[in-house]
Amino acid sequence: MTTPREPEIIQEDSAPEAVVEAVEVPQVAEEASVAEVVPLIGVVTPRTGSGGKSALRGRGSRSGGRTRPPRERGEFEQVTIDVRRVARVMAGGRRFNFSLVIVIGDKKGRVGVGLGKAADTALAIDKATRDAKKHLFTVPRTASGSIPHQVSAKYSSSTVEVIPSKGRGLVAGSAVRTVLDLAGVTDVVTKIHSRSKNKLTMARATIAALKKLRAL
Repeated sequence: MTTPREPEIIQEDSAPEAVVEAVEVPQVAEEASVAEVVPLIGVVTPRTGSGGKSALRGRGSRSGGRTRPPRERGEFEQVTIDVRRVARVMAGGRRFNFSLVIVIGDKKGRVGVGLGKAADTALAIDKATRDAKKHLFTVPRTASGSIPHQVSAKYSSSTVEVIPSKGRGLVAGSAVRTVLDLAGVTDVVTKIHSRSKNKLTMARATIAALKKLRAL
């Protein structure tokens, strides 16, 4: 009886050794530039703007070198002296409106006071400015910018007195100073004969006093 023959184990060789072939690299002359040796394939060069700065570092101005012309100054200067938020109780809740008092003038004798009410402040300012332009009037002044004589007036709960005083400048406060400053009045002393702090009534009392002036 014959015994089974063991199969022969054949060892396979490992991966074949890589054959390295020597490649001759041509020598480049010293005078040749790098651009002639290495082909510029897929190389992105940064764009340069004015002054030699790279465009990738910062973005240039979108205006394209154009500059905006200076905004023209209006004929009148305006100052907001009072802003109030007024609430009304409605069936669905409270509704808020804004009330603004604006004084405009050219500092050359023309001045006006306006009141504007709206749900938006921008619209209220527009209304107040138009109202002030409707009530513009010219204040009679002397050569030095003062008033010809002493005047006083009362509007609602505010009483204002304006007295000429040579060389004193403009001595006034609160809304009275704003009205006289935009009217271009100087060398006067003012007095407020009331406890009211309402700037609208004080401004209108000042306007009423200035309207009583008569040129000498």
